[in-house]
Amino acid sequence: MEISLKGDKEFEEIPSIKTKALRINLNEHIYGTFAEIGAGQETVRQFFRAGGASGTIAKAMSAYDKDFSDAIYGMEDDGRYVTEARLHKMLDHEINLIEERLTRDKHPNKLFFSYANTVTTIDFAKKYKGHGWVGIRYQIEPNQDYNEITLHLRFKENDARLQQETLGVLGTNLIYGAYYKYNEPKKLLRYLYDHLDKDQLEIDTINFSGPVFEEVDNRLMSLQLVKNGMTDAVMFAPDGNNVLPARVLYKKNILALRGSFRPVTKVNMDMFQRSYDMFIKENKVDVEKTQVVFEITLSNLRAEGEIDEQDFMDRAKLLCSLGQTVLISNFQEYYKLVEYFSQYTKSRMGLAMGVNNLIDIFDEKYYRHLSGGILEAFGKLFFKDLRVYLYPMLNDDGSITNSENLKVHPRMKELYKFFKYNGKVVDITDYDESNLTVFSRKVLKMISDSEDGWESMLPEGVSKLIKEKSLFGYEAEEVFRNE
Repeated sequence: MEISLKGDKEFEEIPSIKTKALRINLNEHIYGTFAEIGAGQETVRQFFRAGGASGTIAKAMSAYDKDFSDAIYGMEDDGRYVTEARLHKMLDHEINLIEERLTRDKHPNKLFFSYANTVTTIDFAKKYKGHGWVGIRYQIEPNQDYNEITLHLRFKENDARLQQETLGVLGTNLIYGAYYKYNEPKKLLRYLYDHLDKDQLEIDTINFSGPVFEEVDNRLMSLQLVKNGMTDAVMFAPDGNNVLPARVLYKKNILALRGSFRPVTKVNMDMFQRSYDMFIKENKVDVEKTQVVFEITLSNLRAEGEIDEQDFMDRAKLLCSLGQTVLISNFQEYYKLVEYFSQYTKSRMGLAMGVNNLIDIFDEKYYRHLSGGILEAFGKLFFKDLRVYLYPMLNDDGSITNSENLKVHPRMKELYKFFKYNGKVVDITDYDESNLTVFSRKVLKMISDSEDGWESMLPEGVSKLIKEKSLFGYEAEEVFRNE
């Protein structure tokens, strides 16, 4: 029996990578294949080295040559190899082979699995650090349908060998978590970083599917990635599903709108439509290659110091129902958002915002952590081909504040003039004046207080969705009928 000393504290003991691999190897029912492309066979190596692998590994392979890979898994329409579609083809192919070659008559209790990854590590010039797709398809019961976990990662290390080793640890964590932590998906996410540091890799997309994950909402799982610091931002397509930001933003003109969208109102959509009409008329902007992004910062998702997950779900549902792409980020400052977009595109970008947001941008207190202060931030914000589209504000006395008469701190006045006169800040002049009195916080209060009239302040269909789904604290009236 283990000795316990006075003063010992309880803590969660993390199994070593060898222990994780060995536990799986010693389970006589877990049995499957490893298919790894692009970064060695680092995951299966952990299982070979742990011992007892003959009871777990049916096959390990690495189709490095493109012609061999195409012959086995088929060609991709875009000719690429490090894609989500490629990963799914690998999983499909390998699971089918297991089912064909290992009969249930001979292996009635086996829990089949297939682990796969398709990865590119850092290039020779060390310009592109590399990324990849990793996934597992597996069973918890012999006759049960397969479950699946897939994720996308980005390497942060500057050495290919280190990236390979990192991938091996991540793969082992994923397989172990899939079997022994599937009942706690949120914890499973954190366990993916066992024996790893967030400086080594970033996980920016993850999806769960299958019978054991029926109750899992992948959007909430993506929120956990941001909440846990595993990635800076996650994205949702108009259909509400997780999507890889690189796939949506690559080489696109980007128009971004930041807000709380709690709930999304007519003024938000008017700002979007007016700024979009202006943006697509700009030089170097191709309508066919333009992407609009509604962004919510993580700080806007907090209630009483913690992230209100249901509140997040309400906002995402409404924006996606309007056909918009949603980005949830950790970026408090706008320049970080622009830097993030700049990873994927060198094309023209635009930011649509209200007067108060622009005034905040010129507040020095947000940049005290930078050695170059506000000048460093503005260099990162405006050095790209970026323009701010400013939506006016209605004052209490009935006057309008726009880029011509807004007031920034006296020390910032000349800096503001520089950007204004160089065309970096332009007014949205064609707007609906009736929307200037619409505020999300006012609508939210009316909903919570059961006041009438809030429906007219929202885009068409949004109020109906709020009522049907009882979003933002809306309480549906019960209707009693005498039969």
